[in-house]
Amino acid sequence: MKKAISDRLLSERQDGKPRIIIGMGTCGIAAGAREILRAVQSQVESRKLDLAISQTGCIGMCQYEPLMDVEMPNGQRITYGGVTAADIPRIISEHVLNGKVVEELAIASYGEGVGNVPSYSELGFFQKQHRLALANCGRIDPESIDEYIANGGYGACVKTLTEMTPEEVIAEVKQAGLRGRGGAGFPTGLKWELTRKTPSDKKYLICNADEGDPGAFMDRSLLEGDPHLVIEGMIIGAYAIGADEGYIYVRAEYPLAIKRLETALTQAREYGFLGENIFGSGFNFDLHIKKGAGAFVCGEETALMASIEGKRGMPRPKPPFPSVSGLWGKPTNINNVETFGNVAHILRGGAEQYRSIGTETSTGTKVFALTGKIANTGLVEVPMGMSLREVIYDIGGGLSAGAELKAVQIGGPSGGCIPVHLLDLPIDYESLQEVGAMMGSGGMVVMDQGTCMVDVARFFLKFTQNESCGKCTPCREGTMRMLEILDRICSGEGEEGDLELLEDLGRHIRETSLCQLGGSAPNPVLSTLHYFRDEYEAHIKEKRCPANVCAGMSAPYQIDTAACVGCGVCVRICPTGAISGERRQPHSIDADACVICGACAAKCPVHAIAQGA
Repeated sequence: MKKAISDRLLSERQDGKPRIIIGMGTCGIAAGAREILRAVQSQVESRKLDLAISQTGCIGMCQYEPLMDVEMPNGQRITYGGVTAADIPRIISEHVLNGKVVEELAIASYGEGVGNVPSYSELGFFQKQHRLALANCGRIDPESIDEYIANGGYGACVKTLTEMTPEEVIAEVKQAGLRGRGGAGFPTGLKWELTRKTPSDKKYLICNADEGDPGAFMDRSLLEGDPHLVIEGMIIGAYAIGADEGYIYVRAEYPLAIKRLETALTQAREYGFLGENIFGSGFNFDLHIKKGAGAFVCGEETALMASIEGKRGMPRPKPPFPSVSGLWGKPTNINNVETFGNVAHILRGGAEQYRSIGTETSTGTKVFALTGKIANTGLVEVPMGMSLREVIYDIGGGLSAGAELKAVQIGGPSGGCIPVHLLDLPIDYESLQEVGAMMGSGGMVVMDQGTCMVDVARFFLKFTQNESCGKCTPCREGTMRMLEILDRICSGEGEEGDLELLEDLGRHIRETSLCQLGGSAPNPVLSTLHYFRDEYEAHIKEKRCPANVCAGMSAPYQIDTAACVGCGVCVRICPTGAISGERRQPHSIDADACVICGACAAKCPVHAIAQGA
């Protein structure tokens, strides 16, 4: 099947037609990809051009969106970034019709570099990445099962069902050392083995795509860019544990991911990868999509199952664990999107090949959403064991000019803040836990010296407190009390003993909460107390926010009248009307009305606004 499809696709690519591929992930669409598509279609219609137009997912370079590739009949494929509708006529005239790359708009070339355009392997953003789960994202059409198969897709599925026993599959995954990529890091093969050994007439397999961490978009991008990879991993997992039915639990806020999953499931059924007696193996399996309502707690496996059952999404005590009694009381295995995205690679290349990537106890790669005060925001996939310094400076390009790194928040709202002196820490499960952080699902927020660590802890705790289901008292009441204390500290009303009380509350909440939402909620507070205690003490003892962030404790913004050009940008953007002045005359800020939001300073075109002493 693979050869026949590959030959057909190759024939279509060699028909003399250039091909334009537009990045149509959510990030690309938000940046204007639909306008780019319309501009290309308009050019094709008005100039009666004979070329193919297709789409692809996110390749990870979010700062360059919208992205568009031009692939010529000779196989040369060039990526253009930051494209506008006004650029399309020129790109088509010079590149598509005359074969001349528009170098000042081009970012990278697949294969060898062309002129001044580097190859992808020469870009700093990609040089140290090792893309397994994201290998096809940004390269293939996510709504084409043929392109997936032509790139080796479903080969591992066929091999598994026709050549291996379920026990052999589990042994291979255990040997590979794959651990859950959703946060806990539990060995995947062991989880599969426990579920398989539980006797039952019915078993379920669930993909947890309820990605709720602020700033995280790993699972969404994978589902949008390569949905068949996740489906293939689920088919293999279902075969291994003996499940004949599965669910993909994805939040309704991901409409594009859901659309592409629905398309992929339909195609997989048509090609015989889902259904009854798959490949004559006697194995039956099918998948359903369950749309979640957006509750963060439904990322916890027992709350997720309750939601699928039509109940309120609230966790229950364990044991029994889902492998014994899960969905509707039947043995159930739950893994997240990225975990399933690694399975086919293991079965295709073998456990030893997979183990050669990463560390002894944390094998393979990890996908991170790199955000915050970083030059290259986007999605990166790196070998386990790479240092934070390499990710931030070699891949992320460091901070913006003049900015100095302060900390990295890793692991989402349940993670911890790692200070700059630990930048050489290897990214693996054990090392992160030792410094009070966690792998989490893969959020990585870079913070500079202008960040108040007390305010950061308050931000993440406010999120988890709002998302608490309220079932257990430690989480429901404890996080509220911690948040009240942080609110007081950030308002200049902190008292002696507050820090000790925060630590005491945090420890009790971690030890007594029903689920990991509560159990990990204090982490941002406890980690910042450990590494940035001096900032907390400055807030309490000196009534001062060292980063000039917390309202009521920070110097108001002032305008340098000598530098101000009176453009009026600050007047229009100020949310409280604190700025006044005649046009083309120096403006001024009313200190009593200023809420120190910083919007004016961020937008001032001549940098005439700064906080006073």
